[in-house]
Amino acid sequence: MTAKLGIAPIAWWNDDLAELSDDVSLEECLRQASAAGFTGMETGRRFPMDMAELGPILAKYGISVCGGWFSGLLLDSDIEVEKDRIAEQMAFFKAAGAPCIVYGETARSVQGVKSAPLSTKPKLTEAETAAYGRKMSDFADWCHAQGMPISYHHHMAAAIETEAELDLFMKHSKVPLLFDAGHMAFAGGDVIRVLDNHHSRITHVHTKDVRMGVIDKLDRSKESFLDAVVKGAFTVPGDGSLDFETIVKRCAHHGYQGWFVVEAEQDPKVSPPLEMAKKGHKELLRVMAAAGYEVAQ
Repeated sequence: MTAKLGIAPIAWWNDDLAELSDDVSLEECLRQASAAGFTGMETGRRFPMDMAELGPILAKYGISVCGGWFSGLLLDSDIEVEKDRIAEQMAFFKAAGAPCIVYGETARSVQGVKSAPLSTKPKLTEAETAAYGRKMSDFADWCHAQGMPISYHHHMAAAIETEAELDLFMKHSKVPLLFDAGHMAFAGGDVIRVLDNHHSRITHVHTKDVRMGVIDKLDRSKESFLDAVVKGAFTVPGDGSLDFETIVKRCAHHGYQGWFVVEAEQDPKVSPPLEMAKKGHKELLRVMAAAGYEVAQ
């Protein structure tokens, strides 16, 4: 059983909340990630979309591209339009040898709207979910045929947020799944049950931890997803409320091999990125060993 450990640059620079960003360069971000022990990083806003430029910088720090977010709009858009929108990132990720593109559905989502309460997230009927699932399946098939698969990210404040919504979406689609324990726990789902129900479709894992003490105190009728981020809802494994040893052992039980990516947006002044990256990596090494994974270096 082989695992690779990556991290997302959102700990250093937040794309939705510029004020939650550390004033460091791309090279310093990569240096810190490498110093913490990670061998992969998902892309972010300071990454050049050109491997001729990025490749030598990644090589300098022993880092590879292990994924990256695409803000999809397929819920309300046309497949041909989305093919055009993803084309540049797809070409870049193929050149980078990335394992997948992380597809996040942002149509109707309130995840990036600080004034929009969590309770105002979009809700789909089963018929709407089925239609969306068919479109997503066709789009995922096309991406796979182009040589760059997508992995679908269930997400707070988006159309597919809760365990029930994910179950319905998976029922009506054949899309590869990104499993994010933190988002599922925030949504009130049972993270182990989600793993058990959908393990055969999981192609990418985000190891996002949560501070349930922060989440439990949120007023979802008034506070937004970004309010929760500012308050410290998310953190790295080993610093929050989730039992990642049990989660990772379950991943191993179901035969998952591949990337485990720390994605924990926090205030870098409160939670220094390098310190948090080291803490997350140390905890992941511990739970990987407990689960029987060999971590690729």
